[in-house]
Amino acid sequence: MNNALEVLKREYKPYRLTKKKKVTIMNSTSGTFVIKEKKDNKIENAYEYLLSRNFDYFPKLAVEDRKDVNVFEYIEEIPMPKEQKAMDMIDLVALLHNKTTYYKEVTEDKYKEIYENLKENIVYTEGYYNFLYEKLLEEVYPSPSHYLLMRNIYKIFESLNFCQDQLDRWFDGVKEEQKTRVAFIHNNLETDHFIKNTREYLISWEKSKIDSPILDLIGFYQKEYMNLNFEPILERYLRNYPLSLNEKHLFFIVISIPPIINLEGKEMNITREIRKKLDYIFKTETLVKKLLPPNNGDR
Repeated sequence: MNNALEVLKREYKPYRLTKKKKVTIMNSTSGTFVIKEKKDNKIENAYEYLLSRNFDYFPKLAVEDRKDVNVFEYIEEIPMPKEQKAMDMIDLVALLHNKTTYYKEVTEDKYKEIYENLKENIVYTEGYYNFLYEKLLEEVYPSPSHYLLMRNIYKIFESLNFCQDQLDRWFDGVKEEQKTRVAFIHNNLETDHFIKNTREYLISWEKSKIDSPILDLIGFYQKEYMNLNFEPILERYLRNYPLSLNEKHLFFIVISIPPIINLEGKEMNITREIRKKLDYIFKTETLVKKLLPPNNGDR
């Protein structure tokens, strides 16, 4: 990256370089550019495919065929409320999925693999919290953080029971299906990766791939659940890109698996960690109750 920057500096003679997270913004008399380290041709391949599907909502490469860095056009973002930004972004994600959706043949083994991986995750999480519960029960004078966890640990076990029951129902519903729906997914969604100016752009496509569209929703939710009300966001997405019952079911199962709470560190940090993870569990339960189709289990 440093060597590439030196080459670009000689070519463009910038008067300002600004480091911002993993990119460098270069201001020069030729224009403003965003420079990002390049490890492979994934961006070029993604852009080529997306253009073939009439989807061009991404920052263009200002310089092509460089082996060391990607040089993008710079897009000045118009400030807007985070909630509105999320709604506009989910519209664009739905469009991406609509433009690139197709069905591919699968066998029962594929669904069985998903089932077994999720079941293993649930069993591990349940074992972790069972061990933690037994250990904390032995404390005569628990710390504030441990007391907070013990007061609410029932909710963790409720979530795990829900996930196990729903996972069994989901597998019964899909194991005989011979096709699955896939799309080109961004796979790194967060509001910071959406820019709006005279038009809209998704940035940071390095993790993009073809897979189930619900993976975009799962990643977005798990990153931003604390910052946004997801009920209207998901309802808007579903109006533009309706999920099948099984897709919706799987989405709710995955986001409902309780995150692991780490009890190591300073007391204040542990308490914050527990509060954050409990907030995730309670918020997810509320979302599932509102949006899970009827007759698919109670929480």
